[in-house]
Amino acid sequence: MFETRIMREELARHYDLAPSVEAAERQADLFARMDKVLSPVDWAMHAPYVEAINKLKRERGAVILAHNYMTPEIYHGVADVVGDSLQLAIEATRVEAPVIVQCGVHFMAETSKILNPAKTVLMPDMEAGCSLAESITAEGIAEMRAKYPGAPVVSYVNTTAEVKAASDICCTSSNALQIIEALDAETIIMTPDQHLARNVAKASSKRIVWWEGSCIVHEQYTAEEMRAYREADPEVKIIAHPECTTEVTAEADFTGSTSGIIDWIDRERPKKALLVTECSMASNITDAFPDVTFQKPCNMCPYMKMISLEKVLWSLHTMSPEVVVPEEVAIPARRAVERMIELSRSLAKA
Repeated sequence: MFETRIMREELARHYDLAPSVEAAERQADLFARMDKVLSPVDWAMHAPYVEAINKLKRERGAVILAHNYMTPEIYHGVADVVGDSLQLAIEATRVEAPVIVQCGVHFMAETSKILNPAKTVLMPDMEAGCSLAESITAEGIAEMRAKYPGAPVVSYVNTTAEVKAASDICCTSSNALQIIEALDAETIIMTPDQHLARNVAKASSKRIVWWEGSCIVHEQYTAEEMRAYREADPEVKIIAHPECTTEVTAEADFTGSTSGIIDWIDRERPKKALLVTECSMASNITDAFPDVTFQKPCNMCPYMKMISLEKVLWSLHTMSPEVVVPEEVAIPARRAVERMIELSRSLAKA
């Protein structure tokens, strides 16, 4: 468990982290990216941490990778690279800095370490897990292989290193259908997200079988809620993540990964958009689309919200906790992730 009191006392000895209007004003350019979703008072509280982190990451030779579900002060204030799981996986292979700080959940930090075995990968809070990743084990993969002999296993990147190592290839919500269609097999095993698998199966020519896992955030949404939102405001466009149930995606105007959602909004420019995903997503893209009014049914990921500016600063200050993946797990896991990246790149060129 995190020793919050010890952390705060130690940080206070080295950094001036008291709320500061002056620090806020010095970083007005950063605040401009999030002033629609963050108050000046909140920014005065966050600004000293942002300033300390950005200074320290330069001294440490570190780069911060942040998922789209991070809070705005992390996403806009300290992140060097932002994106969905596929974007972060690809960017992790391009990072030249010797230190990576992963602002996301634990499997993302493991993925960065798998792809960068010689680099130091820091995870601000090791307890930031993922209900979906925890729903499947390597034994579960073996169980599915026994049930469907010869079928390749496609595992979502939202899985542990051990599960990736037991799989044939990985996928993300943005490339799952393309990966499935490119495989030379009629039956495909997908793990662990049953709803992603069901949504992909609707569009695929293959027979897809799946593990019964799910995301605690996306599974909360219901088709009844979507119909109520549309009835209340017929002008709103409903945009869902494929980890939602098929009943919810059937009500949506568009279904896609977080990067796909951003691309769709950029292309279509709806007047009003309802993002059926983790609610920080809407906050983080508001600045990029000032002409779009975002309505957000606010289901938060409790694991993503465990990552805070305070913990990021502590991680850089102590150069811990460091993510370690045993080589016997990392090698086959790297093969599955790299196969996904290579196939995604080749399909994009086709």
